[in-house]
Amino acid sequence: MNLSRIFSIVKKELLQLKRDKTTFAMVVMIPLVQLLLFGFAINTQIRDIPIAVVDQSNSALGRVLTQTVEASQTVKVVAKYPNVSLAEKAMAQAKVRAVLVIPRDVAERLSRHQALGSATPNSSNYQLVRPIGQWLVDGSDTMITGAIKGLANMPLGELMKQPVNRQINTFAVTPYYNPAQRSVVNIVPGLVGVILTMTMVMFTSAAIVRERERGNLEMLINTPISSFELMLAKIIPFIFIGALQVTIILSLGYLVFDVKVVGSLLQLALITLLFISASLVLGLIISTIAKSQLQAMQLTVFVLLPSILLSGFMFPYEGMPEVAQYIAEGLPATHYIRAMRAIVLRDVEVSEMTYDALWLMGFTLLGLIIASLRFKKRLD
Repeated sequence: MNLSRIFSIVKKELLQLKRDKTTFAMVVMIPLVQLLLFGFAINTQIRDIPIAVVDQSNSALGRVLTQTVEASQTVKVVAKYPNVSLAEKAMAQAKVRAVLVIPRDVAERLSRHQALGSATPNSSNYQLVRPIGQWLVDGSDTMITGAIKGLANMPLGELMKQPVNRQINTFAVTPYYNPAQRSVVNIVPGLVGVILTMTMVMFTSAAIVRERERGNLEMLINTPISSFELMLAKIIPFIFIGALQVTIILSLGYLVFDVKVVGSLLQLALITLLFISASLVLGLIISTIAKSQLQAMQLTVFVLLPSILLSGFMFPYEGMPEVAQYIAEGLPATHYIRAMRAIVLRDVEVSEMTYDALWLMGFTLLGLIIASLRFKKRLD
């Protein structure tokens, strides 16, 4: 064994790595990004859950009760509605994650709680006590439901003259869309977005690089096809592959885990088409940046990690700080998973998720233009 020969090869590899700026950047950026993403995303103590309030009492007591709940910092009031049906519609569209309903007789209910503050379960009136209010929760996310359930026995010392019996619930909690609280109901629709991100971006991220490495780029340069036409032709075949993957995932989700598609299949197909196109275009942009298939895979991982951790697939979007939420809004997976869960679990139409649909559409068109401008029909 000759140490001089080994040292020469080591030196060559280090010099090659130094010249390969993309790979060198990935060596530094991937652990840095992983650390920041995991630190931001993994947060089991959810704060500032967006909620709506339906105050049927329209009284000072109702306003004080709302302020007391918001002071817990678990929830944040972002909207108020005159009736429950409008609030339920907002929750279905993911504008809010829960609704606090304050009944008309809230003062009477509060007085009964005060009267039974020291009551025991054997008291004759114990079973007659009704909760002061009611929470309607988007039960598709079990972590959100758990956080709201933590407010069910919330002490209201400012409103009570004496402590309330801890066995009497202050609020009733009603989970929508997933009353059995099965986590798989939330995971299956989100998994569609993650798998499509992984495969669609990976397929097209090496598209141009592969043509260059195989020597086919010369033939493409000699054809009359424009850069935009080439980018469009590169993504169309993979749209059918993405549709097949969605069919497989949802079918297995129904057969194995009993996760049913509540919404319209046409609406589901429309939002999926928009997301597949956006993911494929993102891969094309990567393909115009990467110089080799290895670099393309590295950049794909760089995109995939935020898509898994910040899109709301693993951890609630509301539990992340604002900086992480801004980053998440720039990822196609965030908009698709949000819309996918709304359609599959809550029977929402794409027209009611206009922001997410238009964002995916705009991202696709802008991405195609960027990829076309970056791709030049010459070998250099």
